[in-house]
Amino acid sequence: MGVVNVTPDSFSDGGKYSDSAAAIDHALRLREEGADILDVGGESTRPGAAPVDIAVEMHRVLPVIEALSRRGLVVSVDTRHAQVMRAAVAAGATIINDVAALREEQALEAAASTDAAVCLMHMRGTPLTMQDAPRYADVGSEVRAFLESRVQSCMAAGIGRERLVVDPGFGFGKELTHNLQLLRHLEDLSTLGLPVLVGLSRKRMLGQLTGRAVAEREYAGIAAHLAAVARGAKILRVHDVAAMRDALAVWNAIEGDEEHHDA
Repeated sequence: MGVVNVTPDSFSDGGKYSDSAAAIDHALRLREEGADILDVGGESTRPGAAPVDIAVEMHRVLPVIEALSRRGLVVSVDTRHAQVMRAAVAAGATIINDVAALREEQALEAAASTDAAVCLMHMRGTPLTMQDAPRYADVGSEVRAFLESRVQSCMAAGIGRERLVVDPGFGFGKELTHNLQLLRHLEDLSTLGLPVLVGLSRKRMLGQLTGRAVAEREYAGIAAHLAAVARGAKILRVHDVAAMRDALAVWNAIEGDEEHHDA
């Protein structure tokens, strides 16, 4: 899954692809590099980010989604807002990637009204507040229980399990120790019986471990994502698609794993 941020304030590439033409060109480059899914977002969810007006978010993402879907590409919309979900799916998105796990107003109903796949992510608080001293008794058990609860809510709303993916939400309401514990025990999420999506690309935890700036965390991200693959991750959400593809090609050849891991 290649990251397409149509925002002026993303932590990783803020402003580089904030207009439609630049975002479309970037997405097409990611596809050429081997991305199976293009994840288009118009609201930054970096720590401390303030909400974006719905109209602004739709103005950012809809032209990009329409252009990519017209080319027959698989497009995911990264949003937590019901109105954006409906409009994005109408524009051609086939996956809803929601950092709030369909907890925002009308989001569950909006997703259920479509045929789109849904990624449910764990986040404590909101992007604005999530890093305000997060606390867990047992982060792995709490994340798993939350995701299991959201899966049940989706099924009750008419969203079948075959449409669902789960994401532990690295860096969303979690400190470094929480992130490392989650990654060490990522296989525990496999008991949910659903594909696991992991997004560690360029995140603060990698900077804490290496001392590298955001733009210099590619190698650390590859290491972290391969650790996730070893523990059952099936979809990797990354900025550096070509590098991740090469790493997976070597990994799968060594491991003899014929199963395809999407990057």
